[in-house]
Order: sequence, then C-alpha cells, then structure tokens
Amino acid sequence: MNNKIPYKIYLKENEIPTQWYNVRADMKNKPAPLLNPGTLEPMTFDELRPVFCDELVKQELDDTTPYFDIPDEIVDFYKMYRPSPLVRAYFLEKELDTPAKIYYKFEGNNTSGSHKLNSAIAQAYYAKKQGLKGVTTETGAGQWGTALSMACSYFDLDCIVYMVKCSYEQKPFRREVMRTYGASVTPSPSDTTNVGKKILEEFPGTTGSLGCAISEAVEAATSKEGYRYVLGSVLSQVLLHQSIIGLESKIALDKYDIKPDMIIGCAGGGSNLGGLISPFMGEKLRGEADYQFIAAEPASCPSLTRGVYAYDFCDTGMVCPLAKMYTLGSGFIPSANHAGGLRYHGMSSVLSQLYDDKLIEARSVEQTNVFAAAQRFARVEGILPAPESSHAISVAIDEALKCKETGEEKTILFGLTGTGYFDMVAYGAYNDGTMSDYIPTDEELQKGFDSLPNVNL
Repeated sequence: MNNKIPYKIYLKENEIPTQWYNVRADMKNKPAPLLNPGTLEPMTFDELRPVFCDELVKQELDDTTPYFDIPDEIVDFYKMYRPSPLVRAYFLEKELDTPAKIYYKFEGNNTSGSHKLNSAIAQAYYAKKQGLKGVTTETGAGQWGTALSMACSYFDLDCIVYMVKCSYEQKPFRREVMRTYGASVTPSPSDTTNVGKKILEEFPGTTGSLGCAISEAVEAATSKEGYRYVLGSVLSQVLLHQSIIGLESKIALDKYDIKPDMIIGCAGGGSNLGGLISPFMGEKLRGEADYQFIAAEPASCPSLTRGVYAYDFCDTGMVCPLAKMYTLGSGFIPSANHAGGLRYHGMSSVLSQLYDDKLIEARSVEQTNVFAAAQRFARVEGILPAPESSHAISVAIDEALKCKETGEEKTILFGLTGTGYFDMVAYGAYNDGTMSDYIPTDEELQKGFDSLPNVNL
C-alpha cells in the first residue's frame, strides 16, 4: 500500500461543510421549471407551499444562489455520523489486478443505512421550524422511509410512510425499523386514499411503484391539517442537501492531491448521484477541471438509457406537478422481479438537463450482474453493499477492468450509498440461483410513453 494515502480518509469535525452547494447556479442551461398541470405555467411559491414546507419551496425554486448555509441544528445532527469515510479500495484493486485506483464514499454508517439521512434531517428540521405536526412520504426499498422516521423522531414529528408494496413484503425488517422510530407504514397502493383505490381498480394485484406511493403520500399530506409532503430524491432541494457527500469527498481528495478521472453513482431519482457529483460538476461547468460522470441505473427501470426527455407527472395518480425529465411515463411500474430500489419512473430534472447536455453518461445494468458485483465487493472489502449501491460497484468494476486491458492508471470514485443488511431476500435469491433478469420490451415501454401529457414547450 501507498503509505502516503491511508486506507480510509477521515475529515476532522471542523472540516464538515457548513454550506450546501447548488449546482444549478453554475448550469448554463437551467433545469426546466415545474409546471402546474392545469395551466401549464411554472409553479409558484404560493402553489407549492400547501404541499411542501415554505423554506424547502424556496430552495426548490432557487436556481441562482450557489451556496446555502446549513442551520446549526442540522450541522450538530450531522456530527453524529459525519463526516463519512472516503475509502481506497486497495483489496478490490488487487482482486481485479487493475492499475486503476478505486475510491468509494461510504454513506452507510448510520442506522438508516444510507445517504438518505442527509436530506431527511434537513426536511424534518424545516417542518418542525414551521410548526407542523408531521410529514408524509413514500419509500421504495425503505432507506428513505427509515431515514425520515429517524429524523422525525429526533424532532418529535409524526411520520406517515407509504411503502411500495413489493418492498413492504420483501423487506419486513426495514419496515420494522421505521415503526421502531415511531412511523406508521402502509403498503402502497392502499385502500386508505382515494388515489390508492383508483390505482388498485386500474391495476388489480399490482406490486406498486414509487409513483403510486407518491400519489398517496401527497393526498394524505394535503388532506391533513398541519402536515406537509417530503420527498427523498428527484427534487432539486434534495440534491442540494445531498451535495454534502460530494463536498466532503472533494475536501478529502484535495487533502492528498487526488483528482478522480471518473465519478460513478447509482441513479434512481438522482439524489445520491446528484449529491456526489455536484461540486465536481461545478468545476466542470466553470471550466476549472474535467471529469467523466457515469450514472448507473437498473436495466429493469432504465429512465436515462431508454426513456424520453419530456414533461411528465411525478406520480402515477397524476396529482403532482409536471417535471421535465428523462422518464418512462408515470404509469410505468417496474417488474416485481426487480430486487433493489431505484424504482422511480423518471430522473431528477437537474440530472436530466445535464444528461441532455452530454455532461453525464449513463449505463444500465442487469440485476444478476449487480449482485455478482456486490458479492465480489463484499468478499474483499468487508462491507455488504445495498443493491442500489451495487449498480455503481458493477460499473466501477467494468471500468477498472478496462484499465487492466489498456494499462491506463485511471482514478475512479464511486458512491457506496448504503448497506444491504435488510436486503437478504434478494441476496438469497441470487445465492440460490433463482434470481433472473428482466428487461422491459420496447412495446412495454411504449405503453408508458403513450400516457405522457401533451406539453409542447
């Protein structure tokens, strides 16, 4: 090992960022605004505030302010598990026999097991500051619901979670962690909301999707006095909060004069990838440095690699604003065979714009390859990765093996978003040889595209 660079790079407490970075401020082509589905006009502050907390609406609409101060209460909470380590994957490098240098930013060192807590605590803080009783949300694999239940417990807020039905059934322990922290958890779609009943009538026996769960959570929030809806990915405010991942990564790399050639992150709605790449993308946008950015997404829900760039509803029930994004259509429901998270039909408007501007690449990965990479990583690096994170691991391994073929000594950074200890049903299916790959056909995807709203802007 190179003695100059430690196995794990830890920052000191006073090196935790005290501001979030808003990459939109440096984007020449700004993300398209959210639209009111009735008027097709950009959503205003007054239109959004019945759904979201006031301060979060301000963050969502602000695409010019480069930095936002992190409130002291949130910084204090961050200190319980941040800064998170940046790890040199020496043992994976050795196992791959690659000249590439591989680093990963590990976000799983908190009870929620993922990066989601970075935004959950911020959104809970603003809800408490506004004097609300509680919040509603959706969750897919369960990391976001777990993180939000922890954050709401910390601020003594009620937490109502709608969990995608197949995940609710496959991941009972994740569900029980949420309940332990005081959250109520309902499988979605459910018969507890009007939109849930409508979805069940149209898709009887459905295993659910994030789009379904979002619709139910929004209805619940807007029908209860003193509640607001919060979201764990996709929205620009969430990418803002998650920028702490990239900011910490950059500080740690700069300490040892390390510059990554490529940065890889798993991509479902975009929170992890957007947070990881933000400060590096800012440098690229300002012409200060150049990097290769790669989004790793599931082949069973390929919004970037096979979606269309269009305005679409953010939810299956079509009660949310329209967002311009790479999408498979709000009616698209991933196969229940898909074992991880990353189940959202669209991609963050920020990342969609960057992808459309050819500033980001995207790769889709079949889930058997994802779990093969997860197993390979776990056996040498000592961490059982989440299926979501393992999409990035799979692409990072592919890139490292390319370096082996070419002899290039590239430096690779990827986001290890969390741990997979609540994903053992999926790991069991892989180990038993019963896991299979599902890739939607063009005809199946076309059904989702046919449901896109007619917005010509």
